[in-house]
Amino acid sequence: MQEKRVDEHVIESQHVFTGRILNVRIDTVRMNGDRTARREVVEHADAVVILPVAADGRIVFVRQYRLPARKALLELPAGTLDEDESPEVGAQRELREETGWRAARLRRLCGFYPAPGYSEEYMHVYVAEDLAESRLEPDEDEDLAVELYTLPEALAMIASGAIEDGKTIVGLLAYAREVGA
Repeated sequence: MQEKRVDEHVIESQHVFTGRILNVRIDTVRMNGDRTARREVVEHADAVVILPVAADGRIVFVRQYRLPARKALLELPAGTLDEDESPEVGAQRELREETGWRAARLRRLCGFYPAPGYSEEYMHVYVAEDLAESRLEPDEDEDLAVELYTLPEALAMIASGAIEDGKTIVGLLAYAREVGA
């Protein structure tokens, strides 16, 4: 069976919103068969998600209020990469900013597009190990609480609905697969 070629080519692009953390544009695309369609695209910088493993094996989480969800969510530390910043450097920076720790070892676990139907953002997931205290450098617009849980506790929280954040679920399931949990 021959695979059908599926792609689109942008023939027109119009920026409709420019914000502090994201921009929105409307692209007109040519599809296969010369059909056209409009696509609403959120331009957002790539981001990092960090799964920090403490010396006792527990995973470090942050709890923060998320206005769009209208509640505080339990999440893995994460953040947007600065312009021209490598994912590894961004992961260390976000780990310091959100938890006050740094990692002697950082390794890539996986990567994914959280919402490819409308956003360009790509998330790099890292495991941070051999943690040591570092100077806490919080962002001025964040109010975070640090919490630690074992992997089995975290997986149970996914199943019960206590963890609802997509990037956290992806990171935990990828880590669980890697360690054979």
